[in-house]
Amino acid sequence: MNDHASAPAAGLLRERTPHGHARVTYVELFFDLVFVFAITQLSHGLAYRLDPLGAAQTLVLFVALWCTWINTSWVTNWVDPGKLPARLMLFGMMFAALHAAIAIPNAFAGSGLAFAVAYVAMEVGRTAWMVWVIPADNAALRRNFQRILVWVAAPAPFWIVGALLPPGARLAFWAIAVAIWVAGPILRFPVPRLGTSSTQDWNVEGAHLAERCALFIIIALGEGILVTGATSATLPGTALNVTAFAVAFLGTIAMWWIYFHIGEERGARLIATHDDPGRIARVGYTYLHAPIVGGIVLAAVGDDILMKHAADPAGMKEVAALAGGPALYLAGLAAFKRLSLGNLPLSHLVGLGLLALVASVAGGMPVLALAALVAAVLVLVAAWEHVSLRGWRA
Repeated sequence: MNDHASAPAAGLLRERTPHGHARVTYVELFFDLVFVFAITQLSHGLAYRLDPLGAAQTLVLFVALWCTWINTSWVTNWVDPGKLPARLMLFGMMFAALHAAIAIPNAFAGSGLAFAVAYVAMEVGRTAWMVWVIPADNAALRRNFQRILVWVAAPAPFWIVGALLPPGARLAFWAIAVAIWVAGPILRFPVPRLGTSSTQDWNVEGAHLAERCALFIIIALGEGILVTGATSATLPGTALNVTAFAVAFLGTIAMWWIYFHIGEERGARLIATHDDPGRIARVGYTYLHAPIVGGIVLAAVGDDILMKHAADPAGMKEVAALAGGPALYLAGLAAFKRLSLGNLPLSHLVGLGLLALVASVAGGMPVLALAALVAAVLVLVAAWEHVSLRGWRA
């Protein structure tokens, strides 16, 4: 009877072939569309309140949403989204994620409980579903998700109780909840009597996870283009506004180039051929991709500022968005590329130094001039890496 009951569940797991590449399915891309909306909500909220408190609140919400997305990407690396139960799970996740995204603008006001309930439902529901569908004969994977379930359930009281508290205390409670999740994979989910997971238990299909993260980068960069285009459409077609649009677009193209020209392919090759792909997935994709995406979100805020205030003098907020977003992006990419390169890429380190220099002299500079300097640094980094590594693919 147990064998019969586990047969449908076993059929949900992806079939692995040596050196194979499970393609990203349409339903996974459909799932990602919800996060286009969520990222837009985050960037709009940060643009509206670009101060230390607003930044801290956005950071907590961003890490929480990133956790949900990357956790789900790990799950669909093991189960086949083409099977009906997996699709229904993803649709349920989308429904809850949409509610969470709608609540983002007022998450630290009247919509806190709506966000918290939707978020806990996503994290606990998805992980419990995995414990249920993994067949008993796959003991290592099943035990791994039992440990993960304990770790995603542990922050639930902080989310719910925090939603009932004033904004300051809510931020503290939610930050604790996020910190618990961040610590879980680092500590390998230790649970009394259930032991500790091993990265060997996380035997992911590396090429698939690398492609999932690359497509999410596309989504994040596309969100920046949406913000720029939507803002530009409301402005008169003056020379100043057209130039600002061109600078914003050039910066986005340079950011795309820096990630996709060589770095993405080399990272995918590393995880696909590594003896311990679970470790590379944890470090390179779960953690190091978070600042990359976060940098894109902050850069989108900078583009919004550029389009609306191109002629205004730059203050600390403008410098933080216009230079800080690309700097965070480059720092995350430098750390990610170090995994496959063996050392931090010199082009990225020089780019970070130049961005720091630009930020130090940008006070009072016209926003358009600041944005042009930042775009020039990104183009320099992209061109440097293109020339210095042009023989890598050959």
